[in-house]
Amino acid sequence: MTETTSSSTGPAGGIVTQVPLALVVDDHPLFCEALSMTLKSALGVNEVVTAPSLAKGIERLGQKPAPDVVLLDLKLPDVDGLDGVIRLKKAAQGIPVIVVSSLAENRVIASVLEAGASGFIPKHSQRDVFVTAFDRIWAGDVFTPEGYVPPNPEEAGVIDERGAIERLSTLTEQQARILGLVCEGKLNKQIAYDLDIAETTVKAHLTAILRKLNVHSRTQAVLIAQNARFASILHDTSEI
Repeated sequence: MTETTSSSTGPAGGIVTQVPLALVVDDHPLFCEALSMTLKSALGVNEVVTAPSLAKGIERLGQKPAPDVVLLDLKLPDVDGLDGVIRLKKAAQGIPVIVVSSLAENRVIASVLEAGASGFIPKHSQRDVFVTAFDRIWAGDVFTPEGYVPPNPEEAGVIDERGAIERLSTLTEQQARILGLVCEGKLNKQIAYDLDIAETTVKAHLTAILRKLNVHSRTQAVLIAQNARFASILHDTSEI
């Protein structure tokens, strides 16, 4: 957040957080246009810039002026699921990242929050939901939609997934890409070709990946990634 953010009284008497610049990472132009109108009219956002892919979103984060908030869709042309949240959160360097998705299942919401998102807003929510979400996030809280039920922390699967997400979040962007290709079953030579790097570089990254994930084999690394649904958390869920 920047010092230029401010608040004013909204139409209903509530506090509306004003944001100078918002970045929307979504590949649906019509939705981006509708969301931009909502952000400007309901939240006083001065400017909304859009990026149609994760790569373009990360590229925009490296430019000036930096956005004050990022709104991210989970399904993008170049990434799918938690991988995008983890990589964008790392690139955002403290800028709040809010996931805006039509996939509002408890499992999905819990996972993106564990990955570091500041909140989850279902797509096509009314503008008052966006106002409430921004106010809570700017107050230091995490926003979840009505009806969300936090997972029972005593459930082993949730605990395992949380630990996996925490370890995966320590990977660099290149290491995340390599792990994603390993999960696809690709060999070092194929990964080197796909990423246009030396095979020895792939091996060095894999060594670092295994160390960060605290495992001893590629198979164990893949299991960790699958447990956290690293690249496929949404593959078993249909879009609304």
